[in-house]
Amino acid sequence: MESTFHELTELLLEKNKELSYEKARTWVELVWEDFETTYAKAGYEYQGKEMTEKVVRQWITNYGARIHEFAARNPKYKHLLDDSGKDGDMIH
Repeated sequence: MESTFHELTELLLEKNKELSYEKARTWVELVWEDFETTYAKAGYEYQGKEMTEKVVRQWITNYGARIHEFAARNPKYKHLLDDSGKDGDMIH
């Protein structure tokens, strides 16, 4: 999983120059967990990490360049872009 998260983080950094590595990594983990949780709550059978990786990769490709704009408009995620906070407060 570590190598998968690292690869997805690097992809997000290519798409979005506004993010530090730590914040990009946090976004990758957050999107990964949100997708798996939402998928499970919807009653779908788990399709494995390969499917989750495919979906997260597609989201990064489509929306990665603007993910910081999403966070700025959404109070739930705004703290992910707050440089005054400690990175230790983020999901790792």
